[in-house]
Amino acid sequence: MVDLKRSIVDLTVMTGQLLTFQPFPVSPGFDIQKVTTLAQSLPSHSWEFGTASQALLELYNPHLSVFDSSPFPVPTVKKKDVKALAYAASKIEIGDGASGLGNGNGAVGDPASLGVSAILLGKTEPEYAEAARQSIDFLLNSAPRFYNGAISHRAAVPELWADFMYMAPPFLAYYAADISNVTLLHESVKQCGYYREVLQSNTTAAYKGVWEHIIGPQSQDTGIWSTGNAWAAAGMVRVLATVMRAPIAASATWKEDAVKDLTTWIMEILDGATASTLDGGLLRNYLNENDTGGHGFGEISGSSMLASVAYRMAVLQPQACGQKYINWADGIRGVLGGKDDNGKPHITEDGVATPAVNPLAWKDTKPFTTGSPEGQGFVVLMYSAWRDCILASICNSNSKGTRRVHRIRRAHSNSIH
Repeated sequence: MVDLKRSIVDLTVMTGQLLTFQPFPVSPGFDIQKVTTLAQSLPSHSWEFGTASQALLELYNPHLSVFDSSPFPVPTVKKKDVKALAYAASKIEIGDGASGLGNGNGAVGDPASLGVSAILLGKTEPEYAEAARQSIDFLLNSAPRFYNGAISHRAAVPELWADFMYMAPPFLAYYAADISNVTLLHESVKQCGYYREVLQSNTTAAYKGVWEHIIGPQSQDTGIWSTGNAWAAAGMVRVLATVMRAPIAASATWKEDAVKDLTTWIMEILDGATASTLDGGLLRNYLNENDTGGHGFGEISGSSMLASVAYRMAVLQPQACGQKYINWADGIRGVLGGKDDNGKPHITEDGVATPAVNPLAWKDTKPFTTGSPEGQGFVVLMYSAWRDCILASICNSNSKGTRRVHRIRRAHSNSIH
């Protein structure tokens, strides 16, 4: 039974937070608001809609994200008051099977990227709650599985994509926390481990610890795609935050090991990325290729998303992710605020982040400069993570590429720890 009085109180408190929070208290060295505008207008695929929705949630309503100190129970909020939910509601197409939240074009994981938004929307609009429930049911009971139990990213064959890690495991974890299902929450952690078991590259190179992109019969790609590693690490950070915050995990016998494992797995990727050679101050599209005329050109997508991981981990697990990782992320952010080797700004006057990898053809050797939908979202995620790290008094607002816009309200920091 719904506690109506509590729901009204929660809604009143949330409305107050929505009206007072300043999303842009500092400048990262470029026009983040223009980047955000394009992060909303450019997407045209389900995973891009999901990424944009998550980016908007963390940017405008961090108290609703799993990175808040008390994100559970999942609150009841009005769609019109939350940019991320209004946006997601305009993009979700309720269907069935793998396409329960949108057209996945054969992907299991892509529509699941809208799952967290569907859960939040479902608090006031039951059809979204039911769509989320059916999507979870498909993931757990109908999607193909790899030999080790990993849920396939594709609906037709068992195939593992690093991208899946940002789409489905955070959805599984959030849903589990919402319905107080500790077994399902543990399963979200296990899925991360299953994926790592298959995708982690068997290499002794400086970038060891990173993941291969795709293993399976349709689209296999054993290259070390920086954006794939960013998808994986950022997805695990969201699972980690959920496990750390979810009340149902408080007494779980597996929680301590899960937090330790997730932290290790995330830092393996981050260590591999920070040990990789850069091109123009950015991570290469494929970390294992140094040919800038091929797949080894520096690009903004994997770079900015992995920078966001460093900032988030500096708050969640500061003993594992210390100042050197913050400095590395600050370096990436500083590069984005500057110009490339040809004297062109990495963030154009219109807010386009360049150069990016072609989001629909990751092996394209030509840098993508017209605006990557997911790349724009990654830059927003990086900004929000950095801002929240400042609010937590861990990151420095005076670091490279930073310009203060508003006085940061210290009261906000209490909602980020």
